[in-house]
Amino acid sequence: MFLMANVEKKLFSSANQYIQIMRLDRPIGIYLLLWPTLWGLWLGSQGVPEIRLLVIFVLGVVVMRSAGCVINDIADKDIDPLVERTKKRPLATGAIALYQAWLLFFLLVAVAFMLVLQLNFFTLLLSSGGLLLTIVYPFCKRFLSAPQLVLGLAFSWGVPMAFAATGHDINLLVYVLWGSVVFWIVLYDTFYAMADREDDLALNLNSTAILFGSNDKLMLGLLQVAMLLCLIAAGLLFKLGLYYYLSLIISCCFFLRQHYLIRNREPEACFKAFLENNYVGGLVFVGIVLSF
Repeated sequence: MFLMANVEKKLFSSANQYIQIMRLDRPIGIYLLLWPTLWGLWLGSQGVPEIRLLVIFVLGVVVMRSAGCVINDIADKDIDPLVERTKKRPLATGAIALYQAWLLFFLLVAVAFMLVLQLNFFTLLLSSGGLLLTIVYPFCKRFLSAPQLVLGLAFSWGVPMAFAATGHDINLLVYVLWGSVVFWIVLYDTFYAMADREDDLALNLNSTAILFGSNDKLMLGLLQVAMLLCLIAAGLLFKLGLYYYLSLIISCCFFLRQHYLIRNREPEACFKAFLENNYVGGLVFVGIVLSF
């Protein structure tokens, strides 16, 4: 009995380490990746997406976000032990070996590939771009002043893929919606970077929080305005209704609250402002659904 209990304990501990490296215990990243994908899927399907497509995209979001977290920890394996917030990650503590992390990453990519094979050829071609961005992004903070721009493209890639999967070309309508998502991702990841600014400076890493400097609050306000203008334009182009614009008004209230939260640039408050963008994504999605 003792031997069995010990085996079960080790298996549970091992499973927990894999859950942590994929951040399945912290699903905020899944939500932030899922919302714009659902925006694109609903708009591309005129409010009636196929159940098959919905299942594939939801699973794809979970799998690719998990893969992104794994490759991020692989890229930061020498950095994470030096940062208070990340020093207990499985690779940083040695709970998971580097080769195990690589195996998990390739397994997740294989699962994602199997999912995208169920879609049309254009979507399959687009998926290669999403994979490339997923691999490149974790290394960008070492040589790009604004790595959040790459994250913006990576996290918004579900938008063109959703339109492609529903039989659409990538046209002006798609670009406007896509642009709004890129602005939004740069915006909320700057909040995240503000919480890590001191650690990033000490490690000589780049972020938009460092790039913007003392103008960070101004730049965040401009990003919020840019996102809202793109979403208004998208609403006009897609002929969305009153509920959609109400969702934008409520989202604007959340944006104002985020500025209040970051007024003193306290890391904990900046991280809270980052988390609240989940509500913004959900509100816009509800507005789109109700408009149909």
